[in-house]
Amino acid sequence: MKCIILAGGSGSRLWPLSREMYPKQLINFGSKDSLLQQTFLRMENFAKASEIVTVTNVLHYQDIKLQLNKIDDSNVVIAEPLGKNTAPAIASALEYFSQNYKEDDIVLIAPSDHLIRNSEQFKQTVENAKVLAQDGYIVTFGIKPSYPEIGYGYIKTKNALKTGFEVEKFVEKPDYKTAQQYVQSGNYYWNGGIFMAKISVLLDEIKKYAPDIYSKLDKIDYSNGVKLDFDLYNSMPSISIDYAIMEKSDKVALVELLSDWNDLGSWQALYNVKPKDENGNVITGKVVTENVRNSFIYSQKELVAVSDLENVIIVETEDAIMACKMDKSQDVKKLYDKLKAKESDTTKLHKTVFRPWGYYTCMNSGEGYLTKTICVLPHQKLSVQSHNHRSEHWVVLEGTALVLKDGKEYNVYPGDSIDIPVQAKHSLQNPYDENLKIIEIQKGDYISEDDIIRYEDCYGRV
Repeated sequence: MKCIILAGGSGSRLWPLSREMYPKQLINFGSKDSLLQQTFLRMENFAKASEIVTVTNVLHYQDIKLQLNKIDDSNVVIAEPLGKNTAPAIASALEYFSQNYKEDDIVLIAPSDHLIRNSEQFKQTVENAKVLAQDGYIVTFGIKPSYPEIGYGYIKTKNALKTGFEVEKFVEKPDYKTAQQYVQSGNYYWNGGIFMAKISVLLDEIKKYAPDIYSKLDKIDYSNGVKLDFDLYNSMPSISIDYAIMEKSDKVALVELLSDWNDLGSWQALYNVKPKDENGNVITGKVVTENVRNSFIYSQKELVAVSDLENVIIVETEDAIMACKMDKSQDVKKLYDKLKAKESDTTKLHKTVFRPWGYYTCMNSGEGYLTKTICVLPHQKLSVQSHNHRSEHWVVLEGTALVLKDGKEYNVYPGDSIDIPVQAKHSLQNPYDENLKIIEIQKGDYISEDDIIRYEDCYGRV
């Protein structure tokens, strides 16, 4: 079996913890592994790491690759130059398999940000789906609704098949009264976005129902890497796989997902899967409560004190605080959209950003400058790089910095500093046993993380 993991979402309903540049699939939510890593490990039950393709936006490529390399560095990550929804993403991954494997192979496709804990029941669902996929069906995994959810699309089933049902139709997110009717009818399922089919069947349906995508696939050249061409990808329509194929095809079947499932699509969804204290609260970080019940309270840095509240969500990060009623947590996306319209940095990055070599915290910024504190862990180093638009000034606070600048090495000690001119080829390194902490002051006409040209990198980011 082959597998495709879709990892292009932004997780805006979990703002302010999930950000555009570090979305929810990269977050571990208290587990050892991130949601992405959990999905990859689940897929390894069915395919070799080299036959699991993850599709993501180019902005997330490095973080996705770094996380998956910790599991198995033979994984494949395809980088979209821009977001085009799930149909072009899936089609591009199918073309990769078509160029490298047999088209009669079965492919399992799943989002990267769902929580599934019962792996044995998930395996059984996959086996049930495989029976129908071998018969030429596109098999979607339906979740039996446990309550009238209005945030999901639904799938209506009809005639029974060997291990599932024929699909009669897909329906949009309903209002509450309609959702109640769906739950009571017994033949409606939540659409979880997980499905399976032969590669050849999916490509044939894309050719039939989405020719404006299919006609571009043979122009994709994976021989020189897995970053898709901008102009070619931009010429494809932005459309979901449901609209493009699933709602039109007469080959769609459904198997019931036997395992637990949660798409973690809101703070309330996260609250539902977390263990509660004696007052029904989920509390993380520095939190003090008095007479608080059935609430989710998260503190990343500062003390959060809450009194006499019930059924609320409060989330504190270094640069933002979000509060809402528990049953209105889906509306957090509206806040996110308002902030994004105002071009607020709080939708893009956290103040503290973790990297494989350590982390940095943005302290202050303005027109033409940005100030960071950088911590490089023992025996780690940043890539050899240069910048076309900014210079940097480094002041060492703790530890000893080994600085490479234009082919020369410098040891910089606490209290000392060094200048990195525009376009100078440089690297900040810590070959010693203690943490290295510096202040970095960036100055230039363009201050952005994408103004980095890498020449050498021990983490595979060149």
